[in-house]
Amino acid sequence: MELRFLGVRGSVAVSGAHAARIGGNTACVEVTSAGHRLVLDAGTGVRALGERLIQESGPQKATLLFSHLHWDHVQGFPFFAPAYAPTTQLTLYGPGPGGDVALERVLSSQMQAPSFPVPLSAMRARMRFCEALSGVPLEVGPFRITPFALPHPQGCLGYRIEEGGRAFVYATDVELSRAGVTPALGRWMEGADVLCLDAQYTPDEYAGRSGPARRGWGHSTMMDAAQIAAHVQAQRLLLFHHDPARTDEQAEEMAEAARTHFAAAEPAREGKVLRLGA
Repeated sequence: MELRFLGVRGSVAVSGAHAARIGGNTACVEVTSAGHRLVLDAGTGVRALGERLIQESGPQKATLLFSHLHWDHVQGFPFFAPAYAPTTQLTLYGPGPGGDVALERVLSSQMQAPSFPVPLSAMRARMRFCEALSGVPLEVGPFRITPFALPHPQGCLGYRIEEGGRAFVYATDVELSRAGVTPALGRWMEGADVLCLDAQYTPDEYAGRSGPARRGWGHSTMMDAAQIAAHVQAQRLLLFHHDPARTDEQAEEMAEAARTHFAAAEPAREGKVLRLGA
């Protein structure tokens, strides 16, 4: 299983020297194995994936798994070049009951006038919209995928992806301070080889000691993420969904603080590639 991080930023994409090492694109992670491709969320990072795929020969096929439908997780889809090719096959999972209908509606609405020059129907790919339901496993090629509910405004799904005896857990947009490690949440993170967790805020930001209090905004601190990674005995923790104002240096400092609770913590970086297993 190969993981490729195409967007690791939260809320809105950024650019500039302050974000050159961590990256500025919003959430998108590619997971591949044995010719099968999963795409977790379609933030602005999905555009670069599309540009790479259209350079490859032959028709493209991918399964897109959406954690939720807030704009930083869908805003890159209109720029996903393979979706305009009639030879492309896309299976798109929207979160929760009725997620198939909701996902198609959201993707369509963001491409309607006056927001975008062409409608969703301009995308000629064969698209199949499906529901992703918490606790109901999906089988895609060699992957076993289990969605699970995360505490976040309007709801969110995390995904545990297993293949070849390895496990990658993607849990962006989760307010861990409020949830704690409930048995229902911890079971899906247990023993992950790579645990990708929301860590948008510092404790001071979350509590309101630095700017407005962020309680109830649906995101976690790096210390929450580190404590949960230790609790579930993950092998590696990637701090994800970096605040748009976060500099590279600040992200590194947050990771250093997180390592006081979990030694194998590091900031997720755009362009990073990890290989799990042989």
